[in-house]
Amino acid sequence: MSPSAAPITPPEDIQHTSELTAAAVAKKLSNTTPAQAKLFNDASSLQLLDASKLKFTRTTTPRETLDFSNPLVNTSSVCTDHMITAVWRAETGWDAPELKPYGPFQLMPNASVLHYATECFEGMKVYRGYDGKLRLFRPDCNTRRLLVSSTRIALPSFDPKEVEKLIMALMAVDGPKFLPKSEPGKILYLRPTVIGTQAALGVQVPKEAMLFVIATYFPELAKSMPFGMKLLASQNDEVRAWPGGFGFAKVGANYGPSLAATGEARARGYDQILWLFGQDGAVTEAGASNFFVIWRSREGKLQLVTAPLGDKIILDGVTRRSVIELAKERLVDNSILEALEVVERKYTMDEVVEAVEESRIVEAFACGTAVSHFCHSLCSINNEKQYFVISVSEIHYRGRDLHIPTVRGNSGDYAAVIKNWLEDIMYGREQHKWGVIIEEKEL
Repeated sequence: MSPSAAPITPPEDIQHTSELTAAAVAKKLSNTTPAQAKLFNDASSLQLLDASKLKFTRTTTPRETLDFSNPLVNTSSVCTDHMITAVWRAETGWDAPELKPYGPFQLMPNASVLHYATECFEGMKVYRGYDGKLRLFRPDCNTRRLLVSSTRIALPSFDPKEVEKLIMALMAVDGPKFLPKSEPGKILYLRPTVIGTQAALGVQVPKEAMLFVIATYFPELAKSMPFGMKLLASQNDEVRAWPGGFGFAKVGANYGPSLAATGEARARGYDQILWLFGQDGAVTEAGASNFFVIWRSREGKLQLVTAPLGDKIILDGVTRRSVIELAKERLVDNSILEALEVVERKYTMDEVVEAVEESRIVEAFACGTAVSHFCHSLCSINNEKQYFVISVSEIHYRGRDLHIPTVRGNSGDYAAVIKNWLEDIMYGREQHKWGVIIEEKEL
């Protein structure tokens, strides 16, 4: 098999581990079948993605900064001065990455991404802390997931740590200007993306690809909400993801097909779809976000419950992961709130109905970077704010409105406390390993 063969795909057993790096993937492949070893040996001569080779071309036409009260901030459409690009070719590997002025790409009409959905991305933020520092939140989780997504759709592999370095390089340059220290609590949105760029029709593994990173203005995170989110449970003929598919990857093909159902939900006065799967109505995600319920079991045990990752229907959300880890660490024995058990398991909408009917439901919430983009009525009323943890006040299921408690009026107790913990880390009120500080370069 020649170096132009398919990119290395992480074996299934290491796709969701902390060892998900290009080196770990290569080692795993080299220790498996002779065919996989041959693929690895051929690919080992290719150039790896290397952030230390980053080329800098500063803009000569700097873009105007916006006041964060400007309505354009809410559209997330105004980008910063620069972007990162890196080109990959099957014959040679990765070219040296470039930091260059933000602008259009030259892409042929028959490029793979335009016809076969060879595209994946990440959604993450950079925060101007109240201590004056610029931070990313768990960027290693995002870049590892980008590798999982890229290899799932036959795009090239890379060392996630190198992508993280590239993201930090972009923010080191553009962060000081677009997130000045005079604006603590403000955010930029980051979009690392990989696309297939080979100009050839035909269903085939792309032999050319490009990684790019852009940054846009983004409203600050909201401190409160006018009311809880209203969800419309999906019908049996509506499916967002399925076992053996790609729901676990952050690929563009996950989102476009869901827009019609989302539009219908909004037309009926709901904020988002609560996606169910199968004849038994297994609860999966709320829109493009992870979903949690807090209830008491029939035995009286207080539980935080969310769908599992094992069947690969659910996205391994960074906020989801963080909620689970904080709950296990801080809600086992807490003087503020009653301790609870964290449970990742399959559960059905009928179980939620029973918990509501028996007054065992405590609260429910959705979480994730995508929450802020897919919450229609909340954002239309209070569109200067964005949310990443949203309490749910109502679920419509089979002609019935199920009311979910929000004891704080606009939030449940647990959602509010967890959200505050996360914000403290993101904005530097709490020094934590999840908050990665960026060394800035003043222009």
